[in-house]
Amino acid sequence: MSDRVPGWYRVAWFLGRAPALSTSQWRLLGLVAAVSVFEQYDIYLFALNLKQIQADLSIPESQLGLLGAVVRAGSFLAVVLAIAADRWGRRALLLFTVLGYTLFTGATAFSPNAELFVVFQFFARGFASAEVMIAAVVIAEEFPPENRGWGIGALAALQACGAGLAALLFGFVESIPYGWRTLYFIGLIPLLFIAYWRRTLPETKRFENVREARQSEPVFRPLLELFSQSPRRMIALFSAVFFFSLGASSASFFAPKYLQDVYLWTPASVAILNFVGGGLAIIGNPLAGWLSDRFGRRPVTCIFAASFTFMGIIFYSAIGVFVPLLWIGLIFFVMGSDVTLSAYGTELFPTKYRSTATGFRGFMGTIASIMGLSAVSGLFLIFDSNWISIAVLCGMCIVVPLIVWLFLPETAGRTLEEISPDEVASPQV
Repeated sequence: MSDRVPGWYRVAWFLGRAPALSTSQWRLLGLVAAVSVFEQYDIYLFALNLKQIQADLSIPESQLGLLGAVVRAGSFLAVVLAIAADRWGRRALLLFTVLGYTLFTGATAFSPNAELFVVFQFFARGFASAEVMIAAVVIAEEFPPENRGWGIGALAALQACGAGLAALLFGFVESIPYGWRTLYFIGLIPLLFIAYWRRTLPETKRFENVREARQSEPVFRPLLELFSQSPRRMIALFSAVFFFSLGASSASFFAPKYLQDVYLWTPASVAILNFVGGGLAIIGNPLAGWLSDRFGRRPVTCIFAASFTFMGIIFYSAIGVFVPLLWIGLIFFVMGSDVTLSAYGTELFPTKYRSTATGFRGFMGTIASIMGLSAVSGLFLIFDSNWISIAVLCGMCIVVPLIVWLFLPETAGRTLEEISPDEVASPQV
């Protein structure tokens, strides 16, 4: 192992103290993070520009939740791509998903109406979601057990820099030519780096070890193995992901619009909060990973998920000067919870269907996101307020710590082969 850190790490202050990683592991983290930055850029543009997109494309207020739900449904495509990564490799599908989300993000800039906007964003979200999930699998398979949680958290924090870039540029949305459309056009930048990533991004050693066996099996064999060999783990993890996403999706999606509508913040003010406050909030990614490596996945996941529930309810109910601090806390605990649940998702299943399991974890999160955003529109008819509706959904997330504590095993510090061997004689419990 080497204590020498790469040059880019010196500007990534939010990652904290660097662990002892090999040169190849540092290089892998940098490459995978680089292909992921614009994924977060694309996803966060939608939430930031929701008010501007609504006005430009004449979308009714009561339909915003449904619009967001349809776009989130694009993540269903990620399941197919994740299954393909167990068949044809992590590297090939990473590059394919980067190409896909880049092209559809750029196409979004030319949307003439709400219908085509939804179509372009549907496919952009599908490719982007798959890229994030496969990237986490790559880190889990290549990092040592004692740093696996930190690695997934560091990757998430570096990905979140794309959201920071989106926030920074959003501050100029009212002054740049073509407004929000120009911001989506900038999403084409990754096309300039595809050739370099294709030459330098390696395949994971664990996938290479099972590649030959995979080639002779039916394409959907990983899916059958997921449901037959790991049912208890699958049900417990997917249930936790479902209830967390139910509240987290609506809470994070509507936050920029909430600040503009309720507190009359300008786009520039929202951009400053997202850039500066988000710079503090993303510490939740590596911190959650680091804490879970040292104190366990279960207790840290429970603490972060319970804290998100509290922050979500208070943020959408509070009045006055504490709102910026509550927003930082909200994003901090959303990110941290997502890191530990992602770590669980890559650790609980064998290499031969790890990416498939990760894809179905995303599938459950997407189902919950769609239901959550749709519920905002439905509850609007009861409460006459999107904000009260979101607070109610956040309150439902209190079941997540209970599920994690009672039904998920501890995985921190154990090798992937010890947690989930590829040769399974009987169903895992």
